Amino acid sequence: MGQEQDGPGDRDYLAANRAFWDGLVGIHVASTGPDGYDVDALRRGERRLHAIEESELGPVDGLDVLHLQCHFGVDSLILAQRGARVTGLDFSPEAVAAARALATELGLDARFVEGDLYAAPDLIDGRFDLVYVTWGTICWLPDLAGWAKVAAHFLKPGGRFYFCDAHPAARVFDDSTEAAALPAGTLRLHYPYFHRAAPTTNLVTTDYADPSAEIRNQRSYEWEHSVSDIVNAVIGAGLRLDWLHEHEEIAWKLLPVLVPGAHGQYRWPEGFAVTLPLSLSFSARRP
Repeated sequence: MGQEQDGPGDRDYLAANRAFWDGLVGIHVASTGPDGYDVDALRRGERRLHAIEESELGPVDGLDVLHLQCHFGVDSLILAQRGARVTGLDFSPEAVAAARALATELGLDARFVEGDLYAAPDLIDGRFDLVYVTWGTICWLPDLAGWAKVAAHFLKPGGRFYFCDAHPAARVFDDSTEAAALPAGTLRLHYPYFHRAAPTTNLVTTDYADPSAEIRNQRSYEWEHSVSDIVNAVIGAGLRLDWLHEHEEIAWKLLPVLVPGAHGQYRWPEGFAVTLPLSLSFSARRP
């Protein structure tokens, strides 16, 4: 994330976060390399989901899929290439424009809606077989109970909510450039584990997909959510949890100490004293 400052700062959190993500769209569309979005591979029909989703999601052919917080739609379009009828939602107009352009270029059955997640029931009609939410999502949301209710709202009876993201226990450590300069194997606690009403203010100076890119809008705001927050939000929305998995790998280099692992994931170094989970996934159903 870069340097972190406590305190609310700019009160318009949503507008600041939208500007932050608007500024990243062009960087991400152009990004290649091991951590890039690799749009050319998507065009060739060779782009895959990250390893955890590939192992857990299962076939989507013929399913109606809602992808919440879809960014510029790479995963949405992968699912469409596999035969799903996909609707993606994102709050960034730049991201939605890029997603629509890619869907048109590739001739895929996918539509993209611009809007705030909590307003989704007023923006999107219908019910879905699968609601899909992965990687870097809930940290941008102040109200997790409301998030889960939105997901539940869109599910058909028997429909599934699939979620995968960074593990809350891994998000407490310092991920700044200063942390990268600490002695090898050093971890430093830095962020709260439990949710607070006021977000953490971040000044982001490097991008995970292209570390050489210039970040135009550096200020963003994030909220932390514990494992119990996540599980209780899902249960409170009336969904039945089928399973919850914790993983010793993650889709991006969340912490400076992590090293490349198999299938493009990142993991703890071999022999590292701490082996906390790095990511978490679950599948839940509407009865």
